[in-house]
Amino acid sequence: MAETVSGKCLCGSVQFQATIDARHAEICHCHMCQTWAGGITILTECSDLEVSDSPDLGLYRASEWGERGFCKKCGSSLFWRMQDGSHANISVTALSDASGFELVKEIFIDEKPDWHSFTQHTKQMTGAEVIAAFAANGE
Repeated sequence: MAETVSGKCLCGSVQFQATIDARHAEICHCHMCQTWAGGITILTECSDLEVSDSPDLGLYRASEWGERGFCKKCGSSLFWRMQDGSHANISVTALSDASGFELVKEIFIDEKPDWHSFTQHTKQMTGAEVIAAFAANGE
């Protein structure tokens, strides 16, 4: 069942809201996320992402297709989205209420450091598999 969620950066300067279909979390192990967030990134897929009009909102074009949103004031990592707006993920840890999420997937598993280990059994996808899935969906 779809629900509207909201979140913000650590200092509260940048706020967002979005619609999620389920409280499903995924971990991204890609090298960019590791550098961006200082470790794993815990995300959830969303639609209708609306971000406050704040001068502290930073956007970083991380690739030919994706960009990352963050707070320029406190440094919080907030979202990743396709530049064309066709797909977005928000940071679960930035949500006002992050309770009840279930870890269901790990992506870019081929870039996971050896010392990252989770007890939950999740769907695991390599970087090539993730990119192929986006290509198959026309994104």
